[in-house]
Amino acid sequence: MLHRIRFPRAKWNRFLLCCLYFLQRIETPSLWESISKVSLIAVLSTSIVLASNPALAFKGGGPYGAGVTRGQDLTGKDFSGRELIKQDFKTANFKGAKLLGASFFDADLTGADLSDSDLRGADFSLANVSKANLSNANLEGALATGNTSFKGSTITGADFTDVPLRDDQRVYLCKVADGVNPVTGNETRETLLCR
Repeated sequence: MLHRIRFPRAKWNRFLLCCLYFLQRIETPSLWESISKVSLIAVLSTSIVLASNPALAFKGGGPYGAGVTRGQDLTGKDFSGRELIKQDFKTANFKGAKLLGASFFDADLTGADLSDSDLRGADFSLANVSKANLSNANLEGALATGNTSFKGSTITGADFTDVPLRDDQRVYLCKVADGVNPVTGNETRETLLCR
């Protein structure tokens, strides 16, 4: 059985930097040796970057990497343009958050509070947004393609202007739609093109 050797991060970084230093000092007479030297330097450089911040290795990246997002209070935070792909945001609180152009591709937002949030241009493709609170949220131009589900969600006052929805989702949302978005002044039923 192989065991992984664990180095403290600072010692690992120093070790990699020393390796880079010595590689740069080696004279390489042939083209192949030069190419292999450059390749090794690139690998070591990447290792230093990932070792200094392991969260960069996750799809969501940063402090909200995989496994630390469920049930978090993210009230009023600005995640505009962030890639929050395949994250677990079950019961997370995004009330009043700025999420312009954020990507929730294949994320789980079951029971999340997205009320009063700015979701213009956000990507909900393949996301589970069931039982979420979207009251007074502005979703203008958001993407909701694939198997995106809004079943059981509260959408009072939500603005779905120019949001492409599957027919079954549109029919379901029209059954529960009511209210007027306080920011855009648009009626929820009109933005869903309900008949």
